[in-house]
Amino acid sequence: MAAPVVRTLLAVWLAFVLIGPPAGARTPSNDPRITRLIGQISDARIAEILKKLGSFETRNTLSSTESSLKGIGAARQWILDEMKRSSARLQVSFDAFQAPKEGRITREVELRNVMAVLPGKSARRVYISAHYDTFARRPSAPQTGGDAPPAGAKPAAGAKPTAGAAPTQAPPAVAGAAADDNPAPGVNDDGSGTALVMELARVFGESGIEFDATLVFIALVAEEQGLIGARMHAQKAAAEKVVIDAVLNNDMVGNIEAGSGLVDGSSVRVFSEGPEDSPSRQLARYIQRVAALYVPSQRIRPMARYDRFGRGGDHTPFNQAGFAAVRITESNENFERQHTTADTFEGVSLPYLLYNVKVNLAVAASLALAPPAPGVTEKNQPMLSRAPSGYDANLRWAPSPGAVGYRIYWREAWTPDWQHVQEVGNVTQFVLPSLSIDDYVFGVAAIGADGNESLVAAYVNPPRAR
Repeated sequence: MAAPVVRTLLAVWLAFVLIGPPAGARTPSNDPRITRLIGQISDARIAEILKKLGSFETRNTLSSTESSLKGIGAARQWILDEMKRSSARLQVSFDAFQAPKEGRITREVELRNVMAVLPGKSARRVYISAHYDTFARRPSAPQTGGDAPPAGAKPAAGAKPTAGAAPTQAPPAVAGAAADDNPAPGVNDDGSGTALVMELARVFGESGIEFDATLVFIALVAEEQGLIGARMHAQKAAAEKVVIDAVLNNDMVGNIEAGSGLVDGSSVRVFSEGPEDSPSRQLARYIQRVAALYVPSQRIRPMARYDRFGRGGDHTPFNQAGFAAVRITESNENFERQHTTADTFEGVSLPYLLYNVKVNLAVAASLALAPPAPGVTEKNQPMLSRAPSGYDANLRWAPSPGAVGYRIYWREAWTPDWQHVQEVGNVTQFVLPSLSIDDYVFGVAAIGADGNESLVAAYVNPPRAR
């Protein structure tokens, strides 16, 4: 072949690689089953759940377990009963454990997460979570709880300013902290997330779809006392070697108006644990891609930090246990409505909450219908080399059960999100000629027969030799 022809073909190939695939090349597409599921979400039922959660007056971890109308005991039993009523396919139970007296738990107490499991064809799991407990400080008490607002935030209308130090992820215990004698409706924090979990348990349970992954809908307890329900569950899952592909933790997903008056009803934040190519960051990127397909009116705002500044949530214990977890939370927080009696139904925007329910459904369904991500390491080393020329990107990966093809993603090493994608068919090795593995980050995702795609497994630079 003549040299000019070779140079021309090489130029065309490089244009494809560096600019991206031409118009018409295959990219992830909508699954009509997921679109139908989105249409089955009931905003009326979500409103009903929010009002019911607020009616318990408080869902504080240390509140009454004897009353059938008030306190955490009544709330968790109602959540359990509603989950059972939603679908016979759901395996609903309390995830119970004893918590000793320590920190913000001022006495030994039995704590109960409420969990609904929709078994899939495989044991790997996808979680949708929120916390159902609440906290409201007394007017004279320092701020406490898992979601302490920043120093300087104004108190709720009619409440006295609080005294105390600037918040941290886990503030010290407060003597006489609020319990069943202090109203804590918690309709947005985190009734909004709990309503999302309960409604999606119903929609998925009634769907009739057989998912590859097992779906878990879990209302976690004691977030406000130090992320205890999430920590106990995550540690147990890690000890039992449970495979958890993703945890979508929803904490405050219903408010659109900040205390400053700023309104945003068309975006939501996704906080993810670093470093850049951690499982948590891959999940955040996945959420952005899938939401753009199914809920384009809701803009995903990825946040490259584990949580809001100096604060924490229930996704963190899952990350610490080695699972991919993110926090999904509203773009505008109103600190006057957090941890106060002002956190009522009137502070929730149902249309906005509905968008966030749809985002969770689309992401969880896509992950649960897709194959698992392929393995890209061998003996703890990335399966990535410069062969055959010494200047190529040679990618290998382990086959993913159920995959009919794979997509390779790559980006410049200083760029936070994937810039290029190429579908490569049902192979387990592919060479990108003349593409430096020093200058680009690479990853690969598995594609199922229905077109749904796994999380991207990234080739992470191995630790530097000492």
